[in-house]
Amino acid sequence: MRHKYSKLLFTNKPGGSLPQLVVAENENLQSRFVVQKVLELRENGLSLKDIAILFRSSFLSFDLEIELTKAGISFQKFGGFKFIETAHIKDIIAYLRVLDNPRDVVAWNRILMLVDGVGPRTAERVIDDIITRKLPSNSSEFWEHYQGYPENVRTLFTTFKSLLSENNSPSERVAHIINYYHPIFRNHYDDFIKRGKDLEMFENIAARYSDTSALLTDLALEPPTESIYDMSAPTPDDELLTLSTIHSAKGLEWNSVFIIYALDGRFPSIHAANDPEELEEERRLMYVACTRAKENLFITYPINIYERESGVILSKPSRFLEGLDEKLLEPWVINE
Repeated sequence: MRHKYSKLLFTNKPGGSLPQLVVAENENLQSRFVVQKVLELRENGLSLKDIAILFRSSFLSFDLEIELTKAGISFQKFGGFKFIETAHIKDIIAYLRVLDNPRDVVAWNRILMLVDGVGPRTAERVIDDIITRKLPSNSSEFWEHYQGYPENVRTLFTTFKSLLSENNSPSERVAHIINYYHPIFRNHYDDFIKRGKDLEMFENIAARYSDTSALLTDLALEPPTESIYDMSAPTPDDELLTLSTIHSAKGLEWNSVFIIYALDGRFPSIHAANDPEELEEERRLMYVACTRAKENLFITYPINIYERESGVILSKPSRFLEGLDEKLLEPWVINE
């Protein structure tokens, strides 16, 4: 460390279990492991409010949020919006809904209002044409009758027609939609570079589905709580699992803590690894995360993660875990 201060760390507590270092074969197995462990802790009498799942960046919890919702585990998130509450993710879901059901009026209204030059009247006319059309929605002919729509709307219809005719997988559909959506995305959001990681994570999530309807069903499950910004203060009887960025967890403690994506390239990030000062800040964050646990600590990371921005495969544990005595961590490997 560049700026090192001498310190003597010790504990007055005898015994206890070792922290677990868990290697998962992929991102979804990591999420499912965490969900299973949370359920086990809950069955053993631990309240959800005494458990926290920590991560370096907000988008890293997206896959886990879907699995928690499917399992019916209530949670609150600090340090970012929940996956399906972000505007740009809602946009992508709307495109998928139209592909799944071309007469989804709500989804059509959302994506038409994103098209440059389309206002409420034009959107209303297009939607009226669509819902009164007698053609079957699974026919490519459905998308061929533009009826004098503006050019940007015709481009949207052409995109939908090609996606339907090619019979793509959910991940391929999401990739094509993101490619079409990207110019709109850049124009609508000043922080589109930061939000881009969310779209990348959505594409990764879609890759584990073979059917678009199944993906939409999981995304449509009602979140157990509203946005953290709209939520009233919980009562003593409320049990909410905590999901939090490490920055937002400073000064707090829980009985049991999970640190997910302790993967080199994610924590520390690839950018931080090239900057000595940022790398030291990341190291401090790892220290903060590990010291939030009072009883149980689980450090997890998936392997074989493709980093699109850099074009590399991420498979190594965080460099901050290197050099630790083998007696300090209990290793686990999770696979199918």
